[in-house]
Amino acid sequence: MDIGLSVTDLRKSFLSPAGERLEVLRGVSFAAEAGQAVAIIGASGAGKSTLLHLLGGLEEPDHGRIVLGPFEVDRASPAKLAKFRRNHIGLVFQFHHLLSDLNAAENVALPLMIGRTGRREAMTQAVQSLGELALSGRIAHPVGHLSGGEQQRVAVCRALITQPWLVLADEPTGNLDASFAEEIGETLVRYARSQGAIVLLATHNERLAQLCDRILVLKEGRLHESGKV
Repeated sequence: MDIGLSVTDLRKSFLSPAGERLEVLRGVSFAAEAGQAVAIIGASGAGKSTLLHLLGGLEEPDHGRIVLGPFEVDRASPAKLAKFRRNHIGLVFQFHHLLSDLNAAENVALPLMIGRTGRREAMTQAVQSLGELALSGRIAHPVGHLSGGEQQRVAVCRALITQPWLVLADEPTGNLDASFAEEIGETLVRYARSQGAIVLLATHNERLAQLCDRILVLKEGRLHESGKV
């Protein structure tokens, strides 16, 4: 089935160290369709990371609705949300968060094994995924021995290995040079289009944003459609 994302009147605030309430998101509403890659741009501190955390169920909104396919993210119990996220949401961050005591293939296979796929099958899928990102020669390498670009490609493979409906990428190329950044952006966009998934890419990189189907601008707590920058 085609999986859509619907976000309605999403609000989130935090208390400052001085006790002042800061409104970060002030009624964010948008929808995304299956097969779309959507860039979210905005100044530092605009709330891009907060928005992705809410969409992934990593934080709770103060108000609003988040519906991905048949699943109501904002109304799910912690246990159901954790299971849904494990199976249907892929997360990519600026820092790779790979496990240093595992090699590249083991890191990629881990989400499958947590989901009860057998080790042999999980490793087979991980090796295939790494090969698609030109990492066949790095499969058994400890991740600490990989370059920054290679580590981030491993992190992308890990995020996509469960074939998630939604991929949330938060500045995934912030620490990479231009060539690695574009490669990762193209991989995420290609995944959305080929798998009928939704990719939301928070970025400061205009070139990366241009790869996406749509560009949304987060400003003063609200999201605005920009088309292309």
